[in-house]
Amino acid sequence: MMPELGKYAGAVLSSYGVSLALMAALVLLSMARGARVRRQLDEAEARRRDHG
Repeated sequence: MMPELGKYAGAVLSSYGVSLALMAALVLLSMARGARVRRQLDEAEARRRDHG
């Protein structure tokens, strides 16, 4: 159910939209960074195995 927001409906709904978009961006950026760091660690471990 949607509460009656009156004259503030546009501001409230756009704030929700911006907040959701920013949270989605943070999640995606965190996942991308995690994958990059995991790949770098795998490469470092492979180099260590090859030279150790």
